[in-house]
Amino acid sequence: MVNRVEKLSLLSEMIAFAKHDKDIRNMEYNFLLGVARQLEITRTDFEYLIDHPVTYTHLKSHSERIVQFHRLVLLMNIEQESNEDNNSKSVIKLYNFGLRMGLSHESITKVLYLMESFPNKIVPPDVLIDIFKTQYN
Repeated sequence: MVNRVEKLSLLSEMIAFAKHDKDIRNMEYNFLLGVARQLEITRTDFEYLIDHPVTYTHLKSHSERIVQFHRLVLLMNIEQESNEDNNSKSVIKLYNFGLRMGLSHESITKVLYLMESFPNKIVPPDVLIDIFKTQYN
């Protein structure tokens, strides 16, 4: 189970990912707000995090790190829909976020490669979990 500090850290990390090109677009904002609701973070706390990021907290659970990586993949795809210029920057940033979370570079690379073969570049959760499960075992 993820505690409040970890939830705020997860959301803060996602906000930083969305802000790497300076502005959070409406689609990104709405996605992030949905994640905040899913994590039971109030809108007030979410708004606060936009301007006041919290320190990164490493998730202990491997499965929670996979879920967070999947959220970042989804966020990157939203971002790319609205801004094609940042494609390679976003992929590099996503790769680095995955490494920082302690995920294997082989799994991250495979997800980024397979992403291209799915509609809207959205890797289904079961496929993503299988990729990481294979590397983890």
